[in-house]
Amino acid sequence: MSTPAPKRVFLPRSERAVPANATHIGRTDAQQIISVSVIVKRKNPLDLHALAGQIVSHEDFDAQFAADPASFEALRTFAHDNGLTVDESASSLSRRTIVLRGTAQAMEKAFGVELHDYEDATTKKRYHTFTGQITMPDTHAPLVDAVLGLDARPVAKPHFRFLKDLKTRTSTASTSNPGATGQPAPFNPPQVAALYDFPTGVNGSGQAIAILELGGGYNASDISTFFGGLGLTPPTVVAVSVDGGTNSPGDPNGADGEVALDIQVAGSIAPGARIAVYFAPNTDQGFIDAITTAVHDTTNKPSVLSISWGGPESTWAQASVTALDDACQSAAALGVTITVASGDNGSSDGETGNNVDFPASSPHVLACGGTELIGSGTTITEEVVWNDQAEGGGASGGGFSVLFPLPSWQSSAGVSGTGRGVPDVAGDASPESGYNILVDGEKQVVGGTSAVAPLWAALIAMINQMKGGPVGFVNPTLYGVAGDFHDITSGNNGAYSAEPGWDACTGLGSPNGAEIAGAL
Repeated sequence: MSTPAPKRVFLPRSERAVPANATHIGRTDAQQIISVSVIVKRKNPLDLHALAGQIVSHEDFDAQFAADPASFEALRTFAHDNGLTVDESASSLSRRTIVLRGTAQAMEKAFGVELHDYEDATTKKRYHTFTGQITMPDTHAPLVDAVLGLDARPVAKPHFRFLKDLKTRTSTASTSNPGATGQPAPFNPPQVAALYDFPTGVNGSGQAIAILELGGGYNASDISTFFGGLGLTPPTVVAVSVDGGTNSPGDPNGADGEVALDIQVAGSIAPGARIAVYFAPNTDQGFIDAITTAVHDTTNKPSVLSISWGGPESTWAQASVTALDDACQSAAALGVTITVASGDNGSSDGETGNNVDFPASSPHVLACGGTELIGSGTTITEEVVWNDQAEGGGASGGGFSVLFPLPSWQSSAGVSGTGRGVPDVAGDASPESGYNILVDGEKQVVGGTSAVAPLWAALIAMINQMKGGPVGFVNPTLYGVAGDFHDITSGNNGAYSAEPGWDACTGLGSPNGAEIAGAL
């Protein structure tokens, strides 16, 4: 008597809608080879509240919070039964990721979907995706949190702005910030660190700063020229490939600007730190695999991860949001601080109504908003919310999440709202008071909240050097020391205005580095 086929069930939160702003091409070629990352449930639930700030070693994490080897074995059987192979070298119990490869036809059979190709209207890039929900046998679905890679649509944009793209201001005071009176000018990154009183006598030595990139690349010649021009020894920069992503420079007006900004800001402020750049495809699979690869990297051992990419919460699939936030929780347990740009389109985040950017809205990252900064030496003369939208530019992303509730450390600090408030902190982001960097041999002035994530990452690396260990998840502590910030009380990002204390434009404010170092 034959064994009945297992019942198939829907994988929770796996719904995908028809892509917006894209042209349907047709069915995906049945023989196209596709790779998927299956995110497997933890052995035991990870409760950060119960850990109470305790940092777990990689060994203890693997023993308690990694995937169960039995789950991997069961999914290997599932793969082989459906004509798929397991990429063991790309799979990891620590990362809870088992990577399956096979034809589109085999993937459709295994996961109960129909794959179609689309072309993005803006980038003209083709990708495959599905609509509806993923199904799996009821014997295997309970082992799985998410299946990533069946939907390859781009999920994120870099949050940087070139000064050259901004219309000339009509007066010395920004029309969007009537409280601003001075004339901003660009800085070298160490000058911004000096204005924010970053610790002296430390340079990030012994630390590694991870940087996540979903496109673009850097040239070694840019690094030697840029740091040489500042009189600094260039830091060690290594490229790490994730899901086939590579260091691919070639577009000085595109993502290369993001990569250069991230490396040159973090590296020139904390030049003693090693810089590890994780290159991945711009998909939810690539984004999440890059985070887990960095967080669990026992070779480079980053203590802080800077992310300058994201997209409006409404554009993310539910399973992807959960999987990415889970990865950020793992980072918190392992003592890796994650700094994330809050977005460059103000309170709308480029959509209709008010929206916040993800992953900045994850309650397990330090969300970084933007200011316009005027000063010299160690003296700040003026700092307001970054908002040059009236000049065709951007503004500090911020608002309230519709995906995550208000965290206890925000409510106890007096933040009101039903959702997690964004951002947590801020820093110089206006292109007009932006950063002098080198992109593919060209001198550029660049701003955007993309600059603020590596700025804060450099500060965290310096503090980790001072402490002799990682500070880890810093949000609860920072909300208890609001006096250690430059409180921004002038300007707006559209729907929200700056005010004393936390606000949805600049969070707690820009850093007083020495005070924050003392608090952490």
